[in-house]
Amino acid sequence: MEAPAWNKAELTVGEMARRSGVAVSALHFYERQGLIESRRTSGNQRRYKRAMLRRVALIRVAQRVGIPLSEIASAMDNLPNGRTPTREDWEQLSMRWRDELDERIKRLQQLRDDFTDCIGCGCLSLTCCALANTHDQLGEHGPGPRVLLEDAEPSCADT
Repeated sequence: MEAPAWNKAELTVGEMARRSGVAVSALHFYERQGLIESRRTSGNQRRYKRAMLRRVALIRVAQRVGIPLSEIASAMDNLPNGRTPTREDWEQLSMRWRDELDERIKRLQQLRDDFTDCIGCGCLSLTCCALANTHDQLGEHGPGPRVLLEDAEPSCADT
């Protein structure tokens, strides 16, 4: 298939799918969720402004790092609909997610570093749990893997 002309103002749903790398069904879903928009031709065919490619790219990247669609939609509501978003628009959006992404990175690093030796205490099933969670004191903080959910106690690797 031929790529859409670089100077084409609007893309068909097929062109949008090919150019963005997103399935047509995903584009329809994003549209139903209010993340992107199109206009309909007299023949009821969708036409997307070329600027929607940037929105789809942002959606894909945000989803890839685990940002829920509801948060993506909320962020998209703050972006301009009538023009192509500027660098400043994208920087503002990035700053909005920075703290959450930093926290997610911290948790992923903790999971990577501690998961082999300790599942976060809450089970007392691994040999080192008696060292990191003596007398199940983390049970006082609530159910589940407390070490991996909050900074309650050191992991087995720290003991």
